[in-house]
Amino acid sequence: MSRSPPSRSLGDLTFPEVSRYLKETSILCLPIGAIEQHGPHLPLNTDVVIAEELTRRMVGRWGDELDLWQLPTVAVGLSREHDWAPGTMSLTLESFIGLVEDLAHEIVRSLPARNLLIVNGHGGNRGVLENLIRELRGDCGLNACVIHPFDLSKAETDAASLDVHGGKSETSVMLALAPDLVRRNEFARPKQPPDPKAQRDIEALVFDRGTTWPWRTDDPRLADRGVIGDAHAASREHGERIIESIIAEVRAVLERLLENQRRGAGDAKAFTRSGGRNTPAAPRRRPQALRARTSTHSGNRPRPRPPGKS
Repeated sequence: MSRSPPSRSLGDLTFPEVSRYLKETSILCLPIGAIEQHGPHLPLNTDVVIAEELTRRMVGRWGDELDLWQLPTVAVGLSREHDWAPGTMSLTLESFIGLVEDLAHEIVRSLPARNLLIVNGHGGNRGVLENLIRELRGDCGLNACVIHPFDLSKAETDAASLDVHGGKSETSVMLALAPDLVRRNEFARPKQPPDPKAQRDIEALVFDRGTTWPWRTDDPRLADRGVIGDAHAASREHGERIIESIIAEVRAVLERLLENQRRGAGDAKAFTRSGGRNTPAAPRRRPQALRARTSTHSGNRPRPRPPGKS
């Protein structure tokens, strides 16, 4: 009977333990966040805290059963919609793509695992990651998927106004995960009832799937001090419901990821052509025009139901 690993965080292992415990069917979990404003009541590292802690809880719940391993967090992402605020940091599109691709090639070079679950803590990363996982499959032979935790959750929000950034859901999750980082005295009371014109603007500029707009959180039509939503309605209890739903729902994603690997969806051609399982294919350089066309749409939540309607 094999011994249990001392930790399921990759960085905690020694190099002999990597060879001892990880295998081709292991699932590597990569948290990706952002350093950006979340209003006056939440810290700049909100997306990092959420992605990292949710990953830790997923690995804690399903790690032994489904062989999950937590990778070090990518803390800075694509946050140009918040770059008006002091402290917000954003990579260029090219740098972000290069960082994720380099990590993927290093995973293939240094580890036997070929399954990758990206836990995306920031909506602004979504469009690029959705395109990149196809590159990781074709160029590296990685069987990958991306989860967007707030979309994955089935917990009822019951928000009186549209909840996009720093509002009820995100603040509730932070109250559950890191209450000491939440400035409760900075909660702003939204207009009651919500301004119908503002709600229509949010619907059109953020949630409309027919047209993509480069919306920003310093647009007074959408946000108040960088917040789009009602932080005052947040609670730790609501945050715990969201978290529990995410952790429960991710099991089906993990099982599908393993099924895809068994069925050959994780394309192994790229690295078998290059001479071996741990030898990555040469990275493919994109022409500048293709880089420019990659989506950076930040609206990561599905079109919401109007309040009070099913």
